[in-house]
Amino acid sequence: MEIKRRRVLAALSAMAGWPLARAAGVPAGWPQKPIRLVLPYAAGGPTDAVARALAAKMSQQLGQPVVVDNRTGASGNIACEYVARSAPDGYTVLYHSSGLAISPALYRRLSYDPLKDFAPVAMTATIPAVLMVNPSLPATNIEQFVQYLKAHPGQLSYGTGGVGNITHLGVALFLQAKGLQAIHVPYKGTAPAMTDLIGGQTQFMLDAVSSALPYIRDKRVRALAVTSRNRVSVLAGVPALGESVMPGFAAPTWHGMLVPAGTPAAIVQRLNAAANKAVGDPEIGQQFAPQGVALQTSTPEQFAAYLRGETERWASAARAAGVEPE
Repeated sequence: MEIKRRRVLAALSAMAGWPLARAAGVPAGWPQKPIRLVLPYAAGGPTDAVARALAAKMSQQLGQPVVVDNRTGASGNIACEYVARSAPDGYTVLYHSSGLAISPALYRRLSYDPLKDFAPVAMTATIPAVLMVNPSLPATNIEQFVQYLKAHPGQLSYGTGGVGNITHLGVALFLQAKGLQAIHVPYKGTAPAMTDLIGGQTQFMLDAVSSALPYIRDKRVRALAVTSRNRVSVLAGVPALGESVMPGFAAPTWHGMLVPAGTPAAIVQRLNAAANKAVGDPEIGQQFAPQGVALQTSTPEQFAAYLRGETERWASAARAAGVEPE
């Protein structure tokens, strides 16, 4: 009788814990409606292309449409504020890049805190940048380029996608590390900066490998190094800064997914699993590898730690570049 009594009590105890277990886990039937994947970038761009491909695969994993919502403007702050103020239920997801970590260094009064108002879900991709020069410059490799800059302090100019853009701060890190000086010429985007590099109005610039590949292959610009620890397959003949003049250096652009702070951990994990499965899909890899996009998996904790490090790194780079927050 005592054994039977214990079994009944154990069963009742387990039943009593069911509501708590369900509350701590993924809500029954989640997701029950489409998920909105919010991008701070325009449709048709490289980040948008990756996001849409992943959204399609995640839709299959989650059994609900993952709909891309392009909310541009205010250097990405409109999209970030929208997601930060959304309900923490997993139905609104931010798909952002390195700009999220740079924003605190550029704006004094952000309406959101990148580290406090979001819960990282997954880091999905990295895209190294490539340092390029106009072919007329008498430097055919990165070592010669460093020596040329040393011999001509403050005489060469580099174009960027704008003040505080990663193409600006990435060059600033490089110049600071090597004790070099050059003139910064900011543009409204990297496309006009590339046009002037090709035309010889500027002498060098940094841009994402995925964007620069056509110009490198057509020999309109000369690639000297990629901003990663190791070489990238699509530019196998181009050394990495991390293996040459800046050992261990890496400053790629990254992509990642985040949800509003307070989203249940179980939902974050469900989204993480779907994102990781999507980036591991061979079809996605074959689509983006030729563009220099390195898809990757991560845990929410790994992405959170990376985001903290990036925020600190780019704040330091902005100070070194003399960028005054607005």
